[in-house]
Amino acid sequence: MRKKIAVFALTATATATAVVGIAPAALAATGPFDFVPLAGSAYGMGSTDWTQPYLLPEGFTQTLVHDETVLDVYPGVDDLHDMNTQNETGAQAGRFLYNTYEVGSNGAVSVTDLKTGAVSVIAQRADWNRLDGIRWTPWGSLLVTEETTGGKVFELFFAKNDPTTVERIEERTELGAQRHEGIDVTADGSVIVIDELNGGSIFKFVPTVRGDLSQGQLHALKITGLTDAAQKWNQTTFTEKVGAFEWVALDQAQVRVDADAAANAVSATEFGRPEDVEIIGQTLYVANTSEERVVAIDLSKLTVSSFVEAGVNVPVEDKAAGVSGFNNPDNLAEGPDGALWITEDNSFSDIFRAEKDRDHDGASDSVELFASLTDEGAETTGIYFGKNPKELFATVQHPDKNLADGIWKITRD
Repeated sequence: MRKKIAVFALTATATATAVVGIAPAALAATGPFDFVPLAGSAYGMGSTDWTQPYLLPEGFTQTLVHDETVLDVYPGVDDLHDMNTQNETGAQAGRFLYNTYEVGSNGAVSVTDLKTGAVSVIAQRADWNRLDGIRWTPWGSLLVTEETTGGKVFELFFAKNDPTTVERIEERTELGAQRHEGIDVTADGSVIVIDELNGGSIFKFVPTVRGDLSQGQLHALKITGLTDAAQKWNQTTFTEKVGAFEWVALDQAQVRVDADAAANAVSATEFGRPEDVEIIGQTLYVANTSEERVVAIDLSKLTVSSFVEAGVNVPVEDKAAGVSGFNNPDNLAEGPDGALWITEDNSFSDIFRAEKDRDHDGASDSVELFASLTDEGAETTGIYFGKNPKELFATVQHPDKNLADGIWKITRD
């Protein structure tokens, strides 16, 4: 069941947040990262003041983790810091923050010691192209992805009790050659990946042995209630891509060469630029940028629903009219209260919190505006909540200031 279209608009002067069926007083997130939603995006407040790059609710502080003035990996060009993760398990869990760089060649992975502030490159290869996704695995390795045609997934293994020293790197060909961006790992050790294009599919890799990604089977999501023709990407019919689905096994030989072709061969469901994925409990969320929506995939019931959708439970953005709606959802994160957080590839780039689906209709009960990047041409990526539930890490790409690509920490006071 789809929610009725929101009738209120978020504007810079609005006094209520645009959400269907929820009273404004009930909108603030609860728990260690609670906030009163912003009235609107940073319209009319554009700035290149890099001491305070974000418009935030009261009660929050933003501090620079590091930028190119601290570590300039690619002198003369933007470093394009991208996604972040921490060492979530093992020795000194939560002390180190890892990030990728979305540059065209000679890609790198860096680590920041959050205790000392020291930053260093821990892996770099000439053949790495547009590194983007990054995820700590339950078995203590690091997965990084290439967002490019024929892109690959690599697994970084660390020295014992030293999560800053990479001992070896393995290419994980069984996860497919495709335009990888987001990546996540389920509790049983399966890996979720996506193909970031209009017509991209959503994939699940099931390893033969948990924790060993060298062997296994890649599957693609296919909605069962659609004809093969209706599975194709279409800007006018994407809202029909909901309901029951199955995971269809793919030809592994073809997967290693072109996972998109392997998915097409079984008429897997195609989406509009799936970019990032986030697993919260038994739900997989996927940000489909061209669709202006985030879908929720119930991994136990095997159903797909529209969780956040512009014009349904959040307004359609209209910058000329000052309407702070939903535009180009990009990266996702799990908040400390189990809610989904979403950032936009947009100007101005906003960060939203999507309330859980407590009424069980498949859609978020409310969508709240948390932050807005005041540099209109810059982009927020890599949002990530780490071990400290009062800290949100956010990456800023291509700002209107030299050597300012970097990572910021937003802290609840």
